[in-house]
Amino acid sequence: MSESTWDHERVNVRRVELLLADPATAPHPGGVLVIDDSGDRKDGKATAHIGRQWLGRLGKTDNGIVTVTTCWADENLYYPLHSVPYSPAHHFPKGRSDPDFRTKLQIAAELARTAKAAGVAFRAVAADCAYGDQDSFRRQLDKAGLPFVMALKPSHGTWAYGKDAYTPADAARALTWTDPEHPGDWTPVERTFRDGHTETWWAADAQLGWWGPDGNVRLVVTTADPATLPAKATWYLATDLPRPGGLREADSPEPAADLHEVVRIYGIRHWIEQNYKQVKDELGWADFQVRSDTAIRRHQTLVTCAFSFCWDAWFSPPLEVSPGTAPPEPPEEPGRPERGTNQTPPAPHGQLAQGNTRRPGLARPLDQPPTMLASLDECTPTTRTPSPDQRRRRRPPA
Repeated sequence: MSESTWDHERVNVRRVELLLADPATAPHPGGVLVIDDSGDRKDGKATAHIGRQWLGRLGKTDNGIVTVTTCWADENLYYPLHSVPYSPAHHFPKGRSDPDFRTKLQIAAELARTAKAAGVAFRAVAADCAYGDQDSFRRQLDKAGLPFVMALKPSHGTWAYGKDAYTPADAARALTWTDPEHPGDWTPVERTFRDGHTETWWAADAQLGWWGPDGNVRLVVTTADPATLPAKATWYLATDLPRPGGLREADSPEPAADLHEVVRIYGIRHWIEQNYKQVKDELGWADFQVRSDTAIRRHQTLVTCAFSFCWDAWFSPPLEVSPGTAPPEPPEEPGRPERGTNQTPPAPHGQLAQGNTRRPGLARPLDQPPTMLASLDECTPTTRTPSPDQRRRRRPPA
């Protein structure tokens, strides 16, 4: 790993330490570590990590950059943790067999271990079916001692051959159900949504091959309607958390999770979509015009730092204003010349504000940004000397 990459990682770890040190925003064990990746379209071929690949933001394959990210979230708060751009195989001399090449699954598992090593407390790792369908990814999390709740495609897996093929959807249809008064294998779970309204869904432990209520991996099905299993309101979840009272509870290092807890954990996963919306659309995560790997990582890190300042301003108490006191109006500026720059002399030192600025509309700077960004400041800025063709000649005086 290059020195510049280590600088980027130190900033990320420092940012996590700041989050943990703030009592108002410190994660607690009920939170969830959400893993996902997001792609953004970029033109050209010279930019680091660029390639023609699936871009989930656009819902199609196109030329762009994909970044694997982790986000801590609970029911009330979410916070981006780490991010690593994925490099397609054509960026490496030996392609996918190159020792430096890493798949998105390998990057995601490494980021989960990084969050744990940084001291971030979370109940489980949550991810969608792009990760949950991968047996190798679940094994990496299990080897690292990281519990998970991840989605599966309804047609995931083949547990028999030909017409006897068995999928999660088949396992859900095998569960008994009559009506809400006679639910059979199903248990009601209450879900609370962002706008405050609640809905009653139904969840059950299903049997899928060697997956079962007391297997090393449980298949939990949750749906708004067990009779019809609607595609947009039914989740098929794989988790290694033991069920209460099950055979694995006594030997498991993780607390048991009932059906309501499993549904709660995966329901928090959707916060990462809100995270992408604010970090990308509001703070300009993907709005960079740099090409090197180091520059891209620095941009992403600084955007995430800006996000932390927004949270700090949100949790800061409002400024106390005496009743009937109106803010002073700014002095009238003299008319500016029609052309040319306005040469404004610097303000005397005695008129400069002392300490932290706390007026509304301005995010309060933390005490630690100089320390947090010191590694970036130590780097020599990149300069470019224009070529003779690019130098503009001075226009002769009229």
